[in-house]
Amino acid sequence: MTASRRYHITTFGCQMNKADSERMAGILETMGFEWSEEPNEADLILYNTCTIRDNAEQKVYSYLGRQAQRKQENPNLTIVVAGCVAQQEGEALLRRVPELDLVMGPQYANQLEDLLEQVFSGNQVVATDPIHIVEDITKPRRDSQVTAWVNVIYGCNERCTYCVVPSVRGVEQSRTPEAIRAEIESLAAQGYKEITLLGQNIDAYGRDLPGSTPEGRHLHTLTDLLYFVHDVPGIDRIRFATSHPRYFTERLIRACAELPKVCEHFHIPFQSGDNEVLKAMARGYSHERYRRIIDMIRQYMPDASISADAIVGFPGETEAQFQNTLKLVEEVGFDLINTAAYSPRPGTPAAVWEDQLSEEVKADRLQRLNRLVSQTAAERSQRYAGRIEEVLVEAQNPKDPTQVMGRTRGNRLTFFAGSIDELRGQLVKVRITEVRPFSLTGQPLIEVRL
Repeated sequence: MTASRRYHITTFGCQMNKADSERMAGILETMGFEWSEEPNEADLILYNTCTIRDNAEQKVYSYLGRQAQRKQENPNLTIVVAGCVAQQEGEALLRRVPELDLVMGPQYANQLEDLLEQVFSGNQVVATDPIHIVEDITKPRRDSQVTAWVNVIYGCNERCTYCVVPSVRGVEQSRTPEAIRAEIESLAAQGYKEITLLGQNIDAYGRDLPGSTPEGRHLHTLTDLLYFVHDVPGIDRIRFATSHPRYFTERLIRACAELPKVCEHFHIPFQSGDNEVLKAMARGYSHERYRRIIDMIRQYMPDASISADAIVGFPGETEAQFQNTLKLVEEVGFDLINTAAYSPRPGTPAAVWEDQLSEEVKADRLQRLNRLVSQTAAERSQRYAGRIEEVLVEAQNPKDPTQVMGRTRGNRLTFFAGSIDELRGQLVKVRITEVRPFSLTGQPLIEVRL
């Protein structure tokens, strides 16, 4: 392999996919590939795919069509499909796009080099069989020089009736606390200042690891992990995602309040504000249980930011049930909600139910929810006006080269005047002068050079 070969990765979907892409980029660069900003100039194209929403899946096929045509003109082009669509479709992808060289599920991200060696030997490879994920010793190519993802648990054992994740990402597999801490220490040594612990269901961390406490708890939990990694020198901030209301505990909330590096930001999807819909989704909690979690968070951390995910138009959802979702949004006052209209996914129970709603009804409900989300976010933003916030500087503002951008502890994107060469990775006190629903602008309380 020579250094002249170039690669391009396009990532669809969640933070887990972004973390996997960083790892695969690291492997490719170890193999001698160089990043290409322009996909049509790359010698290896990798699509890390998402199957949670149908539009993301269809976009993949659109992209693949263009690259398949390109490969007909350049047989040396290598095309890889990784991630959840790859796991779901398997060999069917090859039948649909015969120009593909490698189809690989998410659990094979760490084995990309071995799989490509088979491809370069002239084989067309499908790697989607369930495996145990071996400890990752690859060096990710991080998209940021300041913040980094750290996987702590792979897979998911939940069986939500709308979700394909368990079938495409496999069963839960927790990494050991020692391996996680070692990765964080390595990131700190490279100059990273913030880490986000990642899991499809991060509150389930450790329940597949051996051991229990005298009180009967699992020996390893997310709460214990936060205490274990909190004192890594050089790391200023710790976040985690994604949480599940079924497993979210007061013990975890107390730990977040006690540990100064853990940011006051929680991402806890509620999906629906109606108990009957939640039951049909097999989410395992009620609207009341979700509200108790929010109340506990605000008891310990009154100013905490709370974001969530919500689905509208689930099969059988009535207008009254949808109104319960709107009511929950109004009552809680979320800082951000990722919203989506229900999309039937292959192999999920809800996809074959007869009481599917029309696309017109789903679109109307999504539009109404989005209006409320923007209104609520704007109201929540008002609390920042005139306040001094600590911002971790991550990058230059791509729309204004005189500004840098970073995030508050509450995860609100913030812009202010400054030079990235001077401020990257710095914690800067910023007086907020302008508030918007999802971002802020301010003035640094330091002298900055432009």
